[in-house]
Amino acid sequence: MTDELTNAVVDLREEDTLAIVDRLLAEGADPVGILDDCKGAMDVIGERFACGEAFIPELVMAGEIMQAVSAKLKPSLADAPAEKKRGVIVLGTVQGDIHDIGKDIVGTMLDIAGFDVVDLGVNVSVAAFIDTARDKKAQVIAMSCLLTNAIESMKRTVAAAGEAGLRGDVRLMIGGAPVTEQVVAYTGADGWGKDAVAAVRLAKQWLGGE
Repeated sequence: MTDELTNAVVDLREEDTLAIVDRLLAEGADPVGILDDCKGAMDVIGERFACGEAFIPELVMAGEIMQAVSAKLKPSLADAPAEKKRGVIVLGTVQGDIHDIGKDIVGTMLDIAGFDVVDLGVNVSVAAFIDTARDKKAQVIAMSCLLTNAIESMKRTVAAAGEAGLRGDVRLMIGGAPVTEQVVAYTGADGWGKDAVAAVRLAKQWLGGE
């Protein structure tokens, strides 16, 4: 791992990070290795978040830095062997709720962790979750909400997954401010992520990543 690059990402120094990436590319460094170093830095930030040493703004900023790095590396990665994804996750804020900050953080962290994320956006209907999961052969449906009344949409989506015969192949994950263990039991979901780090950890456990 390149300490200089890793430290720049961990310290959330975007300009320095991009300058280091430019220099490494000019020196002929492997773009996949550069991306791996940045992902390693994101793991450090995730661990700090889990320990209460970093907070939502830091996760948002780190996600923005990773997006900028990915955009810079994209041309160089075009000829690199395609990275094998851990699995497909359909993500969205459920019907009746249009909040997207938490969802976007989770989506970024899942993408960095190597999952193929299909982000449906906000106010996502039950049918959209089910149809997309079937079409994309997803292993996980991840639902987010911030409003308490949107929990009913989660419950309906879980029930619809069962009616569609997907429960044997697709896990249902929920998350958001009002979600608790009791809400998981009420909706019938398979589990919940209390934050983005926990959501990634649960997805890895479900799909054999750790």
